[in-house]
Amino acid sequence: MASLLDHVSAVPKPVIGALAGVGAVYLGLKLYSYLRLVLSAFIFSGPNLRKYGRAGSWAVITGASDGLGKEYASQLAAKGFNLVLVSRTQAKLEALAKELENKHLGKGGIQIKILAMDFAKDDDADYEKLAVLIRGLDVAILINNVGQSHSIPVPFLETPKEELQNIVTINCLGTLKVTQIVAPLLKQRKHGLILTMGSFAGWTPTPYLATYSGSKAFLQQWSSALASELADDRVDVYLCLSHLVTTAMSKVRRPSLLIPTAPNFVRSALGKVGLGGYQSVPNSYVPWWSHSFMLWLIETFPGVSSPVTIFYNKKMHVDIRRRALRKQAREAKKQ
Repeated sequence: MASLLDHVSAVPKPVIGALAGVGAVYLGLKLYSYLRLVLSAFIFSGPNLRKYGRAGSWAVITGASDGLGKEYASQLAAKGFNLVLVSRTQAKLEALAKELENKHLGKGGIQIKILAMDFAKDDDADYEKLAVLIRGLDVAILINNVGQSHSIPVPFLETPKEELQNIVTINCLGTLKVTQIVAPLLKQRKHGLILTMGSFAGWTPTPYLATYSGSKAFLQQWSSALASELADDRVDVYLCLSHLVTTAMSKVRRPSLLIPTAPNFVRSALGKVGLGGYQSVPNSYVPWWSHSFMLWLIETFPGVSSPVTIFYNKKMHVDIRRRALRKQAREAKKQ
C-alpha cells in the first residue's frame, strides 16, 4: 500500500490535475446525458406535427393494416391528416379505411387511399402504383413501418432461406424503395418528416435473430445518413427505436413496465419525435420511457456491443426459442 502511495505521490501535480479534469468532464457528460434522458422521458414534448403539414396534408404509412402501422394510421387520422395506407392484405386495408372514414365523418372527414402490395415480392409494378397514387398529393409525413422478423428465434445457419430473403427484402429494400418514391415530394415542399421504425435488435447485436438484427442495424445507419442528406431541405429524418410492444410480431399479449401497448407506444412516438441526444446514435429517439432508461443504462455501463450485452441477448433468445419449440410440440400432439 505504501509503495502504491509512493508511486502516486511521484506523479507530477499537473498530470494529476489533467487526469482529474478529464474525469470531471466525463462525469459531467454522463450526468448531462442522464438529465436529458429524464427530461425527454417525463417533461419535454416533440414538435406539433402541424410543423410538417397543414390540416388535410397526407401521411404515407407502410405496414398499415396491423399492429403499430394501424395505430399510426388511427392517431394521424385523429390529428387531421389524410392517409395513404400500404400493406399486403386488401381486405384489411378496406376495413381499416372504412372504419377511420366513418369515425371522422362528423369532424370534417378525412381522405384515405389504399394500396395492397406484398413487399416480399419486390415487384417494380407495385412501387410504380404507389408513385402514381401519391402523385400531386401534399405528402407531409412518411412512416416506414413495414417489417418482418423471424417466426421464432433461430440460429442463423438454421434460418429458412425464404424467411431470410423476406426479412432483408421487406425491411431493407422495401423501406428504401418507398422512401425513394416519397422523399422527393418532401424535399420539393421543403419540409416534412420521415419516421422509420427501428429496433433494439438492430441497436445491439442480437444472436438467434441475426438476420433481423442485421436488417434493423442497416436501417439505423441508412437513416442517420439520410438525415444528414435531407437536413438542408428541412426534411426531418428519425429512427424510432423500440423494445417489445404488444403486437402480433412480438407475440406478446400482456403489457408490462417494459412492454407498452401499441396505442400507448405510438402516442409516445408521435408526441416525442426527435427527443434523443442521450444515446450514441444520431437522429434516433426512444419514445417509450422505460425503453429509454434501459437503453441509457446499457450504453452507459456494459456497452451496446459488449460481450456481456451480447451474452445476455443470446441467453434470452435461446430461452424464448426453447419455450416456443415446446409450445409447438404440445400443439402438434393435440392435432
